[in-house]
Amino acid sequence: MRILITAGGTSEKIDDVRSITNHSSGRLGVAIANVFYEKTTTIDYVTTTSAQKPSNTNINLHLISDTKNLSTTLESLLSQNHYDAVIHSMAVSDFTPATSLSEEQLLTALNRLLKNYQGNSLNMTDLTNEIRELEKLPVTEKKISSETDHLFLILKKNPKIIQLIKQLQPETILVGFKLLVDVSFNELYTVAMNSIKKNQADFILANDLTKVGEKQHLGYLIAQDGSYTTGTTKQEIAELIKAAIVTASKK
Repeated sequence: MRILITAGGTSEKIDDVRSITNHSSGRLGVAIANVFYEKTTTIDYVTTTSAQKPSNTNINLHLISDTKNLSTTLESLLSQNHYDAVIHSMAVSDFTPATSLSEEQLLTALNRLLKNYQGNSLNMTDLTNEIRELEKLPVTEKKISSETDHLFLILKKNPKIIQLIKQLQPETILVGFKLLVDVSFNELYTVAMNSIKKNQADFILANDLTKVGEKQHLGYLIAQDGSYTTGTTKQEIAELIKAAIVTASKK
């Protein structure tokens, strides 16, 4: 059996010393890798330098930084290898910085905007076009000056990495993850089922950040047919995922 696991969280570069990231530690990914590891199993483990990593030296580590780097790495691995399952637990940034503006630059852009649309109402299409023009501003500074009192970032949406997986390997068993914050079980379940359909996932591990901690981790492993099993720790969740993949691979 060959398994591909992603874990940790991407970091999106603002300049050479600053970035936008998230709080994903990679601990659940480590638990999953440890549960799956056997002498007859090959594990490719994609993670970041700051995340926790499996200590087993027989697990193949692939280090990435941002979403673009993750996409390139996954495309390469999925093109070169056949995976019985892909467990995509990495917290991937939804947005990445397109450009940054000082107060002076922002005021210049707003004045141009007001001049261009003076006397006319501004609709979303106009605003989107103006934002795209701002995105074209070159980011030449290796370190943005700290002299400005406010720094304004324009973020652009990242592509959904999970959607690449079934495109490149339609037959693999795909386990995705969905994290929401302080929602009801019904809302979490509905969002997870929508994610299964949208991303062609076989399972989604749905969890709520308010119920995730170092010792506790309440998660629901939801299948395509709507059934689900519940884990209350990272170890339990890892074991649920392994059991579900082993069962599905026998069908």
